Amino acid sequence: MAKQKKNIYTFSVFVAAMLMIIGCASSRKKFNPDKKYSPQQLRSDYSLFRKILEESHPGLYWYTSKDSMNRYFDSGYARITDSMTEPQFRALLSYVIAKINCGHTTTKNSKAFNRYLDTVRLPLFPLGVKFLKDTAVITANINGRDSILRPGMVINSINNMPITTVRDSLMQYVSADGYNSTHKRQSISNGFAFGAYYKTAFGQTSNFSIGFTDNANNARVSSVKLYKAGRDSTFKRQMAFTPKPSRKERRRLDLSNERVLTIDTAHQTAFLEINTFSAGNRLKHFIKKSFREMKHNGVKHLVIDVRNNGGGDVSNSTLLTKFIIDKKFKLADSLYAVKKISTYGRYISNSFIVWPFMTFTTRKRKDGLYHFGFYERHYFKPHKHNHFYGDVYILTGGNSFSATTLFAGAIKSQKNVLIVGEETGGGQYGNCAWFIPDVTLPNTKVRFRLPKFRLVIDNNIVKNGHGVMPDVEVVPTTTSIGKGEDLKMAKALELIKSVQTH
Repeated sequence: MAKQKKNIYTFSVFVAAMLMIIGCASSRKKFNPDKKYSPQQLRSDYSLFRKILEESHPGLYWYTSKDSMNRYFDSGYARITDSMTEPQFRALLSYVIAKINCGHTTTKNSKAFNRYLDTVRLPLFPLGVKFLKDTAVITANINGRDSILRPGMVINSINNMPITTVRDSLMQYVSADGYNSTHKRQSISNGFAFGAYYKTAFGQTSNFSIGFTDNANNARVSSVKLYKAGRDSTFKRQMAFTPKPSRKERRRLDLSNERVLTIDTAHQTAFLEINTFSAGNRLKHFIKKSFREMKHNGVKHLVIDVRNNGGGDVSNSTLLTKFIIDKKFKLADSLYAVKKISTYGRYISNSFIVWPFMTFTTRKRKDGLYHFGFYERHYFKPHKHNHFYGDVYILTGGNSFSATTLFAGAIKSQKNVLIVGEETGGGQYGNCAWFIPDVTLPNTKVRFRLPKFRLVIDNNIVKNGHGVMPDVEVVPTTTSIGKGEDLKMAKALELIKSVQTH
């Protein structure tokens, strides 16, 4: 009898598992990316979107006045006159949410749409494009058969629209801290992101007329189409003969892509590249080990490359700061939330942990705000063991964001530190972040990120809506992009050489 019950239980578990697998496969197979939602559904989601932001976003009116934000909200609602697909509705939300001027407040696809994207090979705009203020330069062309449009060439227009107009249109959909155009330009320049932003701003387009200047300085026009890699593409043929790495090897490769230390003992110079401060990358161990090795090898010049570091766990960026900074420091002059518990908790991810988190870490003060007092009061001290006292050169750019900005801002004014490159993407005065759940809208399932805390890093800094500015500004050029030259690293090496020869 007991054996029979066990067999029945095993069979039931097997059937349940098979039903789940079939159900998942069926739902994925049935997903329709072109499904349209009625105006009523869209208006309902949009109204909820607005209510949650107005209730809980701590920086809704930080850089945009309430009157202006209300006009943006009203204008967005008025644009819902017909049915929309999920991408169309998300584009509308992205346009409105960007007006908050908060780089951590962004939209996301529904989970179902992301699963769909994982199963299809969609055609791509074939060109990588880098924006240099009023210039756009081709960085790559994935269509190997196109011998006309090559890296380093300047794009003047797309579909007869001046490239500056295209740029300004795309940047309307990019969230950034304050008035930081460096971050916006970099966001639409990353990899092949330009094509996705173009689709967001102008809708689906299959053919493009590219006005450009060739390497002989001749103005020309060329036509390109969306590119879809074939099953027999060179990349796929190469991958077929590439041995699949083991799980341990993949982990090691992943970690080396996120952080790496290189030491040139002959020139007493170290190069520390950290592309994330996110948890799960064994960063604390790596940082401590790196400074131990630098001391052991007598390193006197340190280049820290955080150009592609979008932030992450502030404890990691703080640890790095401790090894370089020469005085005690705080992370926040003020850090607070405007709402302890949201009325709309059922739409907010991890809402079940918000109450205990807010209860044990914050206190409501006379200003009616919920302050995270520990970080407002606490001073961190420099690390004495293996502390670095040599020259430091921080390479920054538009992707240097969030916790990376805290790191760069904390040591910027130090005598032995120079920031080389471009303005950081994150705001120097502060940001809205710390705890950022996703909100899922019930009809379309489109998601958006909702920062819970407003951080003012230093009240003595002017709130001008910009990031940490470089001490030595270095920006790419059309020539450097065409040749694949790294001008920022070259400048750091030049500065080190000038110190060594004096």
